[in-house]
Amino acid sequence: MAPIDSDDNRTAGEGEELRAGRRKAARYVVPVAVMGVAAATIGLVPALADSGDPDLPKVTAEQLIEKIAKSDVQQMSGTVRINTDLGLPDLGGLESGLMSGMSGGPGAGGDGEGSAADPSAKLTELVSGSHTLRVAADGPDRQKLSLLENAAEYSLIHNGDDVWGYDSKSNEVYHSTTSGSDGRPEKDVPEKDVPATPKDFADQALKAVDDTTSVTVGGTAQVAGRDAYRLVVEPKQDGSTVGAITVAVDAETGTPLKFTLTPASGGAAVVDVGFTKVSFAKPDASTFDFTPPEGAKVTEADESAKAPEHGRPAEGGLAEGLDGLEVVGEGWNAIATFDTGAGGGLPTASPDGDLGALGGFLGSFGDQVKGDFGSGTVFKTRLVNALITDDGKVYAGAVTKDALVKAADAAQ
Repeated sequence: MAPIDSDDNRTAGEGEELRAGRRKAARYVVPVAVMGVAAATIGLVPALADSGDPDLPKVTAEQLIEKIAKSDVQQMSGTVRINTDLGLPDLGGLESGLMSGMSGGPGAGGDGEGSAADPSAKLTELVSGSHTLRVAADGPDRQKLSLLENAAEYSLIHNGDDVWGYDSKSNEVYHSTTSGSDGRPEKDVPEKDVPATPKDFADQALKAVDDTTSVTVGGTAQVAGRDAYRLVVEPKQDGSTVGAITVAVDAETGTPLKFTLTPASGGAAVVDVGFTKVSFAKPDASTFDFTPPEGAKVTEADESAKAPEHGRPAEGGLAEGLDGLEVVGEGWNAIATFDTGAGGGLPTASPDGDLGALGGFLGSFGDQVKGDFGSGTVFKTRLVNALITDDGKVYAGAVTKDALVKAADAAQ
């Protein structure tokens, strides 16, 4: 168990309960891999905009973690604001298209197959920029998440056995069910891999709490009109790009209301996720009703799965190399590594010159590095960095450039 900075002592039994509480609170693993998984890694974030420091009873870090773990809010609704600043160059929207394509969703490919309403592609938009979401929940069988866009809206609705995705811009609908004939979840039922609410982010942050982590209570705050405690999570190790994570925990319910990750390099939060409005009253049942609009194109999950490229990486491509993914290091300094099988590193030439131009374009955003491993290129964001060696190996994580080079050297 991670040492938690606190003056309070606890018994062995209390320690066991805390460990169990952490496991319950951490529903998502925080994968550390290349840009395609950056969405999950940035899942540690948000800047707490205070509107006062309420006077609340003192609590320890252990008690606050347990409060999150025991939180069992079944009914709620509200508005969530997400701001993400990875420090990527302005590519005129190209980065969003690349993220969608890497998701493997049918709406992301350039072959015209699948549905623009497929959540596996749509929710990847949350990894960059600013977004406003409306969320609602009424127990485990009814949830709704709506992504509000300019003059358009995307909604993902779970109501009983049905899961609906609706994109008003394209007037397309994606439909799946929560279980197959054998009662187990269907392969094509979309799961919300991209964190969207403060609790999603908090679960990921708590998963990272171990012996390499310091956890303290950093005072109080008021978020969305509710009194909250601040839980502060910081790496103890050198070499991580994560500076600190702050979670605003509702004093009454234990629900995370806002979540901030600031980078070790300083400056604004990498991601800011928090409720601007929240209610723990039961949402109206009609909130979760959905009927495809007249004239909408409806794609069933089993039909979408028949698309040749649906959810499948190109043979011999980067994603195929993920089968051999390994993680080296521990805690906040964990680095994912795999061999793409492409011995040439970045593309440098092709019959029509396009790949060569792409390689040069990508290379212009990276730092050339050398070491015992040979040479390669490091691509940097404010949180996730990745080293691609000239012999086709990838090292990626929320660590510094020097840490990536060290890991590559150690692998020789």
